Amino acid sequence: MRLKADIIVAGGDPGIRAAKNAYKTIPIVTMGGGADPVEAGFVESLARPGGNVTGNSGLGTELNTKRLEVLKDAVPKLDRVGVLRPPGARQSLQLKDNRAAALVLKLNLELIDAPPDLKGLERAFQTATQKQVGAIMTRSTPTFFAERKRIVELAVKHRIPAIYPLKEFVDAGGLMSYGADFDDLFRRAAVYVDKILKGAKPADLPVQQPTKFEFIINLKAAQQIGLTIPVELLARANRVMR
Repeated sequence: MRLKADIIVAGGDPGIRAAKNAYKTIPIVTMGGGADPVEAGFVESLARPGGNVTGNSGLGTELNTKRLEVLKDAVPKLDRVGVLRPPGARQSLQLKDNRAAALVLKLNLELIDAPPDLKGLERAFQTATQKQVGAIMTRSTPTFFAERKRIVELAVKHRIPAIYPLKEFVDAGGLMSYGADFDDLFRRAAVYVDKILKGAKPADLPVQQPTKFEFIINLKAAQQIGLTIPVELLARANRVMR
């Protein structure tokens, strides 16, 4: 506010919420945070945001459902999936929808609190082992992203197949990722910044949802945990790392 910015670009629910709470009039363009910006209270509707926030949303429910489908195809006889989440994370509508999808796929979801530090993450993976989960997936949070190398190393150490929300986890040695193409979302956010600086109102610019997605598989990581990825699944990947 002191800098008198013409526009603010924010990413992730915490950043978007902080900006919206602090700035009631400065336009805010999101880069792809928030699975449901309406549920989060950032906008009135996707078609007509109605306030000073617009940009890109995530597809948390749909993408998590897709990740569960990928895990089911990748891990033979999978019946239990551990979901790592930060301690105190609220049980959102998204999670309820994921449980419904898991029921269709004949999967049980185990919520596992994972404090984002070495001891906390180690305990989380020990819990996953005790609960006999056949695979894990992580919530998309800045804290997990920051600790992605440690999370990936623990998944390998405990020999648990895992799918992640962002390609950077696979770049750090993770097994698989499925998510929106954030390079594309950032470019689309830049287009909205340009429109707003030329006079468009955030309230009139519809919130956009992802249209491009990335599915990446790391065969080296699969070999480390003794997992054979089906050929049919490899054929669906955008990129296979060997």
